[in-house]
Amino acid sequence: MDMRSSRRNFVVSSGLTAALAGQVKFMALAAAAERTGLKEAYRDRFLIGAAINTSIASGKHPDITEIIQRDFSSVTPENSMKWGSVRAADGGWKWEEADHFMNFAAQHNLHAVGHTLAWHGQTPDSVFKNAKGDYIKPAELTKKMEEHITTIVGRYKGKLHAWDAVNEAVGDDNQMRKSHYFNILGEQFIDKAFHLAHEVDPKAHLMYNDYNIERGGKREACAELLKRLKKRGVPVQGIGIQAHVAVDGPSISDIEKSIVAYADLGLRVHFTELDVDVLPQVWNLPVAEISTRFEYKPERDPFKSGLTKEANDKLSSRYEELFKLFIKHKDKIDRVTLWGVSDDASWLNDFPIRGRTAYPLLFDRKRQPKDAYRRVLAL
Repeated sequence: MDMRSSRRNFVVSSGLTAALAGQVKFMALAAAAERTGLKEAYRDRFLIGAAINTSIASGKHPDITEIIQRDFSSVTPENSMKWGSVRAADGGWKWEEADHFMNFAAQHNLHAVGHTLAWHGQTPDSVFKNAKGDYIKPAELTKKMEEHITTIVGRYKGKLHAWDAVNEAVGDDNQMRKSHYFNILGEQFIDKAFHLAHEVDPKAHLMYNDYNIERGGKREACAELLKRLKKRGVPVQGIGIQAHVAVDGPSISDIEKSIVAYADLGLRVHFTELDVDVLPQVWNLPVAEISTRFEYKPERDPFKSGLTKEANDKLSSRYEELFKLFIKHKDKIDRVTLWGVSDDASWLNDFPIRGRTAYPLLFDRKRQPKDAYRRVLAL
């Protein structure tokens, strides 16, 4: 073998050795990152959160608790602080589930978000109507709001870091939603909720939270509402973009416009209920209004036996591009919370069609990290 051939073989061999060493190093780093989890990887960017149900908060799922300890720095109660869960039929209080959530957050040293103080959903009609079915007087609803908000915010003052003070006040027609709250008090119900919460706990970060506000049309309607609130001196400090999105929409450009638009209003941006739906969309307007229901048909549930490689790749790519955008705007974003931990417990298994098999989160139905998780972690 001549000198040139020998040198060439040495260079090739050295290159292969370096490449192999690089691959081993990358795999070691990836394994280390997976051990420390998402919350450590994003520690200097924004909080990584998850919504949890009472079963998790009660400690009945140690495997999920382990995931939360490793990967999440913030938690939101899925249902336990909503009016329908925390209030008894006679108007009294049921604190057990909400207290479980608070104890879980304290035990694991997690940033805790309260959800939600004023929302038309999961609030019984008896809050708004008398025995005849007629609306109560504005003064009576105001009194009920005062009692409800001051009591629950007061109970957790200094323990909850933030509140979704008002939830989903803008309708899918981009007008103010004609909820019972609005029909009785008008837009002032929003002002009252924020002022009451702020008076009781001035240190709590107060947010307006809604779905589809990352899309054109509803984004502008929400921005106009926020401008009116701020002009009236309402202490709204953050915007909660729920971000129940699909693999193919809305566009990254639309979401970016929304981040910038709300930040320009002087608000901190939170992604509060993130999940990515891979299932067929069977309605004209993407909605997260919980009363929406469609009929089950097998063709609307194509992945009962598991995701195809193509669908899984689309899901992973979607999560990757979303988190790239979040990182780009980390100066504007305080928190990214996923609406659940693992696919088996996602609300999308029953919304808007009951009994489908959904795959919207970063952990699968066996509570193992998915490729989407690894893509997000690698960023």
